[in-house]
Amino acid sequence: MERSGAALAERIAERRSGGGDPRALVGEMRRAVLLVPMAGGRLWSARMGGVRWIHGFTDEVALARFVRHHVPGDQPLEYATLLGARIVDEIVPALGEPAGLAVDVATEDGAMFFPPVTGIVPESAAVDAGEAREARA
Repeated sequence: MERSGAALAERIAERRSGGGDPRALVGEMRRAVLLVPMAGGRLWSARMGGVRWIHGFTDEVALARFVRHHVPGDQPLEYATLLGARIVDEIVPALGEPAGLAVDVATEDGAMFFPPVTGIVPESAAVDAGEAREARA
């Protein structure tokens, strides 16, 4: 069942306050419809710490905050609406490099990062896939 980003924003707030279940947060991210800005026909991303982070936003207010800080002038910005699961299951592996999802980058508390690890992205795209296989053996 697809859900708006509001439920994800609530789960993120729970985690930041020291509560909530990390697995429930990942599940909510997978069900959430996120707004992903486009630049040059591609999803907006940035490299940090050796990882390409796709930027997703839980609502138009969070996206507008990002646009004010990263897009010059009053230029319109296209964005795609994508299910979190599609981003981490399809788009991340297709990039061919370590990649994850950064949600609500321009908030006061900073982004919530969903890194390229087992349990968030497919094993084929997880940077810890070898460790996860060894742990199961």
